[in-house]
Amino acid sequence: MPDVAASHRFLIVGAGPTGSLLALGLAQQGYQVLLCDQLSRAELAARSRAYALTHSSRRLLERLHVWDQLKTSLEPFESLRLDDRVLGLTAWFRHRDLRLGNRGFEAIGWILDHKPLMTALLSELEINTLVDLRYGIDERSFSQFHKHADWVVAADGARSTLRRSRAMPFWSHTYEQGCLTAKVSLEGAEQRCAYELFRSEGPMAVLPLGGTHYQVVWSAPFQHCQERSSLQADQLLQQLAAVLPKGVRPTALLDHPGAFPLELSLAPQLNRSNLLLVGESGHRCHPVGGQGLNLCWRDVSDLLDLTQSRGVSGSLPSHLGRLYTWRRLPDLTSVLLSTDLLIRLFSNRQPLILPMRILIMKLLANLRWVRRISLSAMTDGPGNLFSRLPKCGQTIAHHGDQQRSTTSAKSSSAQFSSAENGT
Repeated sequence: MPDVAASHRFLIVGAGPTGSLLALGLAQQGYQVLLCDQLSRAELAARSRAYALTHSSRRLLERLHVWDQLKTSLEPFESLRLDDRVLGLTAWFRHRDLRLGNRGFEAIGWILDHKPLMTALLSELEINTLVDLRYGIDERSFSQFHKHADWVVAADGARSTLRRSRAMPFWSHTYEQGCLTAKVSLEGAEQRCAYELFRSEGPMAVLPLGGTHYQVVWSAPFQHCQERSSLQADQLLQQLAAVLPKGVRPTALLDHPGAFPLELSLAPQLNRSNLLLVGESGHRCHPVGGQGLNLCWRDVSDLLDLTQSRGVSGSLPSHLGRLYTWRRLPDLTSVLLSTDLLIRLFSNRQPLILPMRILIMKLLANLRWVRRISLSAMTDGPGNLFSRLPKCGQTIAHHGDQQRSTTSAKSSSAQFSSAENGT
């Protein structure tokens, strides 16, 4: 069995959720990985936010054998309430609206806090002998590492230094809307239910964190988001109470709210030479529908499919980057266009558009097959609408770590260190 770790070395810049998950998957396939970030370990794990995970992300976490570790931190939601607050119409998505392949799990999706996710991923990476994990690395060191890597992965976010250094084409549109995120305590909310509220100033997501705790993702003109983030807690809760569904009342603010600009962006080519763009370094969409992290993790899943299929023979094709771009662009463009269309359709009071909105909401409320298609597009990705879903528990590395000795792994890991020191 060829030792792929001896001949293929990946440098991943950015140790957030996407970069860390990719590093873990590559190491499980037998590749040597150097993962580095400008932040410290504590800073990487400290972010106060939560993610809505769909079944496509669940399948990836299962493949990488970290799903079971995260189970105690996952908050499942069994229903999704979709409100058009302008028209006063509501549609419910239930567990039975999932495709058959996803119904073995008693949830439409899961909410996962950032801290337990990063703690689990970094802990796994720190004990993997094929991963060299470096915290607090400056840009000068990054450039030195590039010389000794076969493949460089930019997982350093929307303002990617690596992408800009290669002058890669990048399309971007800044929304007038921004986003306010806050964790709050609510009374009167449906148990194990997530909310998506379409309002004229922008959508609002209300995500269950367990008990009475919820994450609010409130889209509105960016100036309004900034103003609300600086309000006193009681003032912010008062404004929040005015826009929540009837009977749902905020009782406490649990963290410091943050306001962020929103944009639609895409790199039409996700590769250049040996550089690959993964996650928000290559694309970004509006948070409506909770697609952001799930879309990034489908980058990881598809790239791991490509490296797995070639890794058994011990060689990766020189056109790996082109294969990755071709595979990802249909999913990326469909999600970016659909989220943008949702914003333009539902974040206004244009009378000419209202009949179309009424029709959409009525179809979702009354036809299960419409809900099933819509939910599948959100939870599996538009590209998987008519394909068979992967089996639960599918693994990545078929050639396995068992055939490699610890000594061999440590020796491969040391190759990066000696190269970085110029020896």
